[in-house]
Amino acid sequence: MTNVLALVGSLRAESINRKLAEAAAHHAPEGIELSTFDGIVDLPFYNEDIDGDTPPASAVAFRDAVAAADAVLLVTPEYNGTIPAVLKNALDWGSRPFGASPLSGKPLAVIGSAFGQFGGVWAHDDARKVAGIAGAKVLEDVKVAIPQSVVRFAETHPREDAEVTTLVQGALTALAEATEEQAAA
Repeated sequence: MTNVLALVGSLRAESINRKLAEAAAHHAPEGIELSTFDGIVDLPFYNEDIDGDTPPASAVAFRDAVAAADAVLLVTPEYNGTIPAVLKNALDWGSRPFGASPLSGKPLAVIGSAFGQFGGVWAHDDARKVAGIAGAKVLEDVKVAIPQSVVRFAETHPREDAEVTTLVQGALTALAEATEEQAAA
């Protein structure tokens, strides 16, 4: 079983990207289990002064969840042309402690949807960049950017969209394969 941890960059309960993560969990291929970590909202802004011998409990819980996962799936909208601050902050917490971070070497893919015609590609590119610098093994080939989210999903949940199903299954399969390759190496 490959355990994938999803981090959703939107905090809204009715977020299209939260629904996209739900679709991914619902349609996860056999042998892949996806769970969403909702605690990124509780992470304080990263500050090395509070990340010492006793980091905040929310940071410990987050790092433990990332460490326990085989792979990470970032599901993000685009805010003002880049990733939401809450997701960047989570990646900052996940990048520490330096040299022993839970993201280090972890297979990671980025997917998402946005209102615009490009589906959030700038945010996805930035998320891949930040995650790579944080030490994750970013799957550059996985690109799922679903445009026109507000219109496309106005009356339907992403899990009911055949194209979305195919795209999220492909992303999860790529993460599982990366995890297997890493274990075999």
